Amino acid sequence: MADDTNGKDVVAEGNNEIEGVEKKLKYPYSVFFIISNEFCERFNYYGMRTILALYLTRKLLFSDDVATILYHSFTTLVYFICIFGAIIADSWWGKFNTILWLSLVYVSGSTVLTLGSVEQWNMPAKTFTFIGLALIAIGSGGIKPCVAAFGGEQFKMPQQAKQLALFFSMFYFSINLGSFISTLVTPILREDVHCMGQQDCFPFGFGLPAILMAVSIVIFVFGKFMYRILPIQGNMLVKVFKCISEAISTKKKEKATNPREHWLEYAEPKFGKKLVMETKILLNVLVLYIPLPIFWALFDQQGSRWTFQATRMDGDLGWFTIKPDQMQVINPLLILTFIPLYELIFYPLLSMIGIRRPLQKITLGGIFAGVAFICSMVVEIAIEPTYPILPKEGWSQFRMYNARPCDYHLSVNLDIENKNFNLSSNSYIHDLWVPIKGESQEFDFVLTTSTQGCDPYIGHGKLETGKANSFLVTGLGPTPSITTFEDDPDKSRQGKPIVRVLANVGETVKVQLRNKDGIEYEDTRHNINQTDIQSTDYDILIGGNVVSTGHAMKTGGVFVVLAHEKAANSYEATVVAITDANSVNMLWLVPQYVIMTLGEVMYSVTGLQFSYTQAPESMKSVIQGCWLLTVAVGNLIVTIIVGAQFFSSQTYEFLLFACLMFVDMIVFAWLGIRYKPIPLDEIKKAEEEEKALKDGKSSDPLEFRENN
Repeated sequence: MADDTNGKDVVAEGNNEIEGVEKKLKYPYSVFFIISNEFCERFNYYGMRTILALYLTRKLLFSDDVATILYHSFTTLVYFICIFGAIIADSWWGKFNTILWLSLVYVSGSTVLTLGSVEQWNMPAKTFTFIGLALIAIGSGGIKPCVAAFGGEQFKMPQQAKQLALFFSMFYFSINLGSFISTLVTPILREDVHCMGQQDCFPFGFGLPAILMAVSIVIFVFGKFMYRILPIQGNMLVKVFKCISEAISTKKKEKATNPREHWLEYAEPKFGKKLVMETKILLNVLVLYIPLPIFWALFDQQGSRWTFQATRMDGDLGWFTIKPDQMQVINPLLILTFIPLYELIFYPLLSMIGIRRPLQKITLGGIFAGVAFICSMVVEIAIEPTYPILPKEGWSQFRMYNARPCDYHLSVNLDIENKNFNLSSNSYIHDLWVPIKGESQEFDFVLTTSTQGCDPYIGHGKLETGKANSFLVTGLGPTPSITTFEDDPDKSRQGKPIVRVLANVGETVKVQLRNKDGIEYEDTRHNINQTDIQSTDYDILIGGNVVSTGHAMKTGGVFVVLAHEKAANSYEATVVAITDANSVNMLWLVPQYVIMTLGEVMYSVTGLQFSYTQAPESMKSVIQGCWLLTVAVGNLIVTIIVGAQFFSSQTYEFLLFACLMFVDMIVFAWLGIRYKPIPLDEIKKAEEEEKALKDGKSSDPLEFRENN
């Protein structure tokens, strides 16, 4: 903390006057329009982003890797545009007009995204999505650096310093409240609401946030007659860039003839000592920003990689089923809880072990983020055994299903270790790693049986590289027949169980799956197609009669119903799983979210506070822009690493990010030790010198400094 003891006696009387003025000044109720606007805007942004990753994979059918790249590219764009939003507001439009006009762009993007998600309208969904996200990025990024600052301008300083602090507390609360409610609600709208003939409703999940964004504009405009709108004073960030550019160009020309102690001092003749000194302090702080993006690379994966991780887990709690994207609600909920707990409990405990300085707390926050990714790696190791084994090039998967009341012995002449199988009635056999030379390979097989009334069979088949080739043994008479088809053992992209009915019954006989809510699925065509169904327990009905009960078909599983007619109007049925259901409970993700949020409070809140205290008054908006820029770079890092596809296993990718975070914090700790703050009072001296020169008190800056 800077020493402020000098001159206390001089300003004591003035402070009493300021306190008296502060009591007389009314609280600017206009800020409640701004706070309400921020709540609606954050509801829109976080609500849309919560379900975005699943929309990209489940509706637009992008792979997890491509969806991750698109998700983080969008976030990168949002935070890069923050810089331009600040420049536009401070240099041309002003904060009010910037917020208003770019909010209209924002709501247009949300509307386009919503319209593109309506499948029945047959619009180019991918094109609408990219256009919508681009407009949202321009709108959200453009207004992000303006709203809080515009709210702060409603107060007269320093008379209303305490009231300003209350505003920022309410403002931050509205951000997290909007995030919390939207993260909780939009997954429910996405999955539990059925609209337009679909089993889910992404249009409603995107549409409600879009409506809230439109409401935010109305609220913001209603407050115009109450706002305090300050004149445009020029953008400090632009001045900083010009100052740096001038210093570099002048140094090239005058380095030999006019050496300076610091390279920025070459800009003094054009921009003055005050701006040069402020830029020095800014760059001194920004050196510490170099390692910061890695934290955001980890933090923002809560909406991408961690959400995809949740889709491979079981959210069933018995009394409630957690949606994968709902796990993100933990972060804003814990933020609201942790901030007061840190001040009351955690920081005092840390001070007992010597962690008191802001840079130490930031380092510890980054370490927490690395530990959170170690936790996510451990969870990934636990759920990897439930992943489907998919066919690869150079290999084929061989499955044979028996939907007859006959027990067979199967012999094949494939290049596999086990060439003989027992294929009982209503069962299946498989070999998931059959080597294939070339594009395909033919083979012979023999079915023998000792079951009375069943004939043997000699057949011929073909396996193709990179495919799951399956064979169904069926037929109502003594002689079997073989149906071939391509299997798909992959888990549903909709986050549901998948079922395929292989029934050896009459053409007009219905095979039905019934849960507690009634008939979920029925098959009379026997087209062996796969179908997504709800995650629950099912009874199997054939010909209207229950033939088998209590089959649990849970999220992530790929199931096959095998049924046959064992006698006239008498049936048997069973369910086999060719891919196991998700079995690791989603609650195992809670520790990594808790640890990441612990890190966020120490890293983000402390880091921003430290930056503000170190920066000159005129540079605080620049610091805000540079801080947001670290978020953009962090998301860009994710797109690069994911796009490079260094690892085939998600486990190793999580480990890579954790190691990057730990190394990054070692670098940050080293920079923190070397960091030497530049006294802010030097700026005041420089300002006095410039003022004296301007007033004509001295024509020589050196003479002025010596006399003062």
